[in-house]
Amino acid sequence: MEGTIHILSLSLLLILSLAQAGELTNPKCAKFHQDNNKDSTTLQVLHVNSPCSPLKQQQKYTSWVDNVLQMQSKDTNRLQFLASLVAGRSFVPIGSGRQILQTPSYIVKAKIGTPPQTLMVALDNSNDFSWFPCSGCVGCSSTVFASTKSTTFNNVSCERAVCSLVCNYLVLTSVPKRDCDAGTCTFNLTYGNSNIGGGLSVDTFALSADPVPQFNFGCIRKATGSSAPPQGLLALGRGSLSFMSQADSLYKSTFSYCLPSYKSPNFSGTLRLGPKGQPLRIKTTPLLRNPRRSSFYYVNLVGVKVGKAIVKIPPSALAFNPNTGAGTIIDSGTVFTRLVEAAYTAVRNEFRRRMGRNTTVTSLGGFDTCYTVPITIPTITLMFAGMNVTLPQDNFLIRSSSSTTTCLAMAASPADPVNSVLNVIASWQQQNHRILFDVPNSRVGVAREACS
Repeated sequence: MEGTIHILSLSLLLILSLAQAGELTNPKCAKFHQDNNKDSTTLQVLHVNSPCSPLKQQQKYTSWVDNVLQMQSKDTNRLQFLASLVAGRSFVPIGSGRQILQTPSYIVKAKIGTPPQTLMVALDNSNDFSWFPCSGCVGCSSTVFASTKSTTFNNVSCERAVCSLVCNYLVLTSVPKRDCDAGTCTFNLTYGNSNIGGGLSVDTFALSADPVPQFNFGCIRKATGSSAPPQGLLALGRGSLSFMSQADSLYKSTFSYCLPSYKSPNFSGTLRLGPKGQPLRIKTTPLLRNPRRSSFYYVNLVGVKVGKAIVKIPPSALAFNPNTGAGTIIDSGTVFTRLVEAAYTAVRNEFRRRMGRNTTVTSLGGFDTCYTVPITIPTITLMFAGMNVTLPQDNFLIRSSSSTTTCLAMAASPADPVNSVLNVIASWQQQNHRILFDVPNSRVGVAREACS
């Protein structure tokens, strides 16, 4: 069994191997590296390991098993991180230097400064504070924002109200220390196994042709560890410091993305900014606000169907609770959907029952529902308030390229006696769907779209 699995390759491995051929062999890569259309607010989004990504990892993925276990290990740590944010505590998981604990998987081209400089920044729709490595940064990657060369760059003084706003935000997300250095608002924070220090700054920032002047961000001057995205993080959360809030006059706190299938040879999707051009026919569910973590995109998951059967899940496992922060969020940085243990166990058991008693269930790391023979798969439908989303098989299964081994691509959220436990609808389940975040109208939309 082990020898057989080690010669299998998930389609994702084929995608990753394409990276060795280089970016220039793919015409879509050349298109990505060109300037964005001046009239367009639709941008290409790359997975960090896309053949077109300059940040693709160079490590060798020796087998399908190793790859899946690595992704799931990172997911577990991110879930703990998200739960700690809800609880308003300073707990952040620590891992080995080889792990990228909380780094989101998707990157987009951004421009900052005058004249504009290009960075490939990671998207995180569960964070509010953007930060980028700046000139002279110790421990940062070789690609940094040359702040000394920008004529519109300025540091933010301690007296500015935004300095206190940053401090208040960081105290909920990390282990911060805010101080003043010659009157400049400075901070230190922990992100995964990285310690990051810098100053609050402003400069012109743009994702598309529309510049956002006086954009507030963290200018990183020192970094240790390996968790920080190499060229910085772009926060797409709902808080007042996020990109969408600072660019509200342009994009009306509305955006959508379509994440590509992990089988896509290009491994790229799209990010669409503003209400213009968003799908007119789209299923929607109310967007909820949780005061314990107002930046998260909460939705009301009311049930799950396996086949035609509505799974009997304890209501408390799915309940939105503004007092504790419990509930369901949509997150682009987690790969595999996680459900509170009681909810996952009920879904898993119904899935196994539908598979039939004569099938043999195996496990793979944290995935406890795998099969190694040809099988007939039941459908899975996520039931939200006001909309149902029936997932294609590629959105809830992991299969080897030969289809010899198939696993249910979900798991239980890690138990946490301290922090609130979340249900997280993750990127594997979102792939090839247009996910709309419409804050003014308090709704989240989902529509099928082949964006690979």
